[in-house]
Amino acid sequence: MMKHMISILAVWSFSIAACGAFELASPMQTASVLVPASEPECVRLAAEDLVSDTQKITSRSPAIVRRLEDCGVGSVVLASLDRPESAALLEQLAPGFGDALKGKWEAYRVETVGSRLLVAGSDERGTMFGLYAFIEKYLGVDPLAYWASRPPQPQATLSWERVRISADEPTFRYRGWFINDEDLLTEFRLDGGERRIDYPYYHRVISPSVSARVFEAALRLQMNLIIPSSFVDLRNPAEARLVEDAVRRGLFVTMHHVEPLGVSAFGFGNFWKDRGQNVPFAITQQPDKFREIWLDYAQRWAKFGPQVIWQLGLRGIADRPVWLADPNVPKSDAGRGKLISDAMAAQWEIVRSVDRRAQPPATTTLWMEGAGLHAAGHLTFPEGVAVIFSDNSPGWELQDDFYNVQREPDRAYGIYYHHQLWGSGPHLVQGVSAWRTHKIFREAVRRGSTHYAMLNVSNIREFVLGLDASARMLRDFAAFDPGEFLTAWCEQRFGSEAKAAEDLYRKHFSTFLADPATGKRAMLDGEWMHAGVRLAKGLAARLHKGVPSDGTAAGLLRKLHPQIEIQYAVGVGAQELAGRLEGNAREFLENNLIAQHQIMLGLLCWVEHVAEADAALDRGDAAEARRRIEATREATALIAAGKALASRGEFADWYRGDRKMNCAQLNEWTAKLAAAAASRRKD
Repeated sequence: MMKHMISILAVWSFSIAACGAFELASPMQTASVLVPASEPECVRLAAEDLVSDTQKITSRSPAIVRRLEDCGVGSVVLASLDRPESAALLEQLAPGFGDALKGKWEAYRVETVGSRLLVAGSDERGTMFGLYAFIEKYLGVDPLAYWASRPPQPQATLSWERVRISADEPTFRYRGWFINDEDLLTEFRLDGGERRIDYPYYHRVISPSVSARVFEAALRLQMNLIIPSSFVDLRNPAEARLVEDAVRRGLFVTMHHVEPLGVSAFGFGNFWKDRGQNVPFAITQQPDKFREIWLDYAQRWAKFGPQVIWQLGLRGIADRPVWLADPNVPKSDAGRGKLISDAMAAQWEIVRSVDRRAQPPATTTLWMEGAGLHAAGHLTFPEGVAVIFSDNSPGWELQDDFYNVQREPDRAYGIYYHHQLWGSGPHLVQGVSAWRTHKIFREAVRRGSTHYAMLNVSNIREFVLGLDASARMLRDFAAFDPGEFLTAWCEQRFGSEAKAAEDLYRKHFSTFLADPATGKRAMLDGEWMHAGVRLAKGLAARLHKGVPSDGTAAGLLRKLHPQIEIQYAVGVGAQELAGRLEGNAREFLENNLIAQHQIMLGLLCWVEHVAEADAALDRGDAAEARRRIEATREATALIAAGKALASRGEFADWYRGDRKMNCAQLNEWTAKLAAAAASRRKD
């Protein structure tokens, strides 16, 4: 009987192969995954992701093999055309299959040929991206599954009559994430190691288990570049590990614009202190010390070889202009521009001395004062260095130099763009819609500034919608439509309730528009936090000393009330929708929208109560002022409820590192105001 059953299964398997179907996994059999020995480690790691995803869906794990003769009836074959052994194997299996890919950048073709699935890339990243495209489209795995708490749906069998996916070269050559203001990531897990930095934030390095999820998500979205943390210092092994792990995964790596050649002001101080020298961060006084440390760090970064993209520039301490750290910097814009230009020229000489590539890729990012100096014509750039324009923060408009500066015909250009920006925000609450992002990058495409796109993405989890949209438009801008994207995105996550969910997300993003007709933005979470704390400080002083109001409260209330009204509407609609959802769909809505709504509404209501208390004090109504101060406790409770909602399961410690927004300070200010009001009442 057993022999008879085996024979039936063998015939059944043969029939699948004969009719051209491809079976990845079923109760009957599991395919193998062929990663030729010539493929780099990053391709093998991508293959391991395929194995892991298949196991999660079917409880069966395909085997990774290195030789064709070790493959069974069905197999996945990974082949990068710039690897001779892989190219020869592909030609043997399917003559001409990869011809159209040769010599291209990150292009791929994924197709079934008989019982095999061929995944061919023009280069190693093309191969990885082709595999990840197959995983998303055919296995149904969300590229941001971990960050969205959205695991793939179980299935008994993964089998298809025909698989066909292809992609030509991407619209933007380099497509990166900047892990910036990463306070939640650094303390989510505590095994990443310590940082040596004289700064209120970033006491710890991102855990290896967490950074691995960041890099994986970026690659699944077909991003190819990363700045793996703020102020990375390669002299710290724990921080060097971030770069090493990114390179292993096949990502290009680069530096924050405040750390040219990898040297931040914090690293500068530590470097010389370790040598027993107290060297001020002042290039006008210590030019030789700057060149010495630039060379040291350039040599360290150069060890990562062809995956380094250099950053040139000159800025001060903690992402501020250099003249705030060095009082001897020239006072004129022309003099400042020349100082920065000379620094870039010196840095470029160092790069050319340590990097063996004929033309090392390099950029300079024109953030803040850089944009102004560029617009005025005060900056010159070394030949071959790409110029990166920046938005005016937080991702709503490009600065004047993007529109007004004449492009040099042989120079590459790109964009630095904020999905988040601590200071103004967004930070804990997503605020930049896919339409806004599309508008920015449409301008970049029109002007040929498509060499480089760097997205400031902070802690990832808050911005999964925006990051998904951005990745797709950067890969194939012509094929991307923001409205169609949001519709499809909601259909995938909310099924029959997709229309209601889409309406909610549209309404959520509208809360950050002060004037929908012009696109002028309202205040974001960071701005409201700063405004509220400033107002509380003033109110505390008034309660203690009886000083007069400065009139700030009235202006804030005029901005607050329309935004609160829309936020209430979002909350009501979200709760109604959640009641109709279940399982992963409901959990995702709660994590990604309802929790953020509660945090934002709690913040707005806290500021409103403080402003109303201030106004009541102006009217001489001390009792109403006290009632309003007491009501701030309800607002902080709403913030806490939002955090709790997004802190379930594996993300229980997600907000442990909330140092940037620092929501806890609102509780402290509530206590201070209550104490001041009580003291005034006694007087």
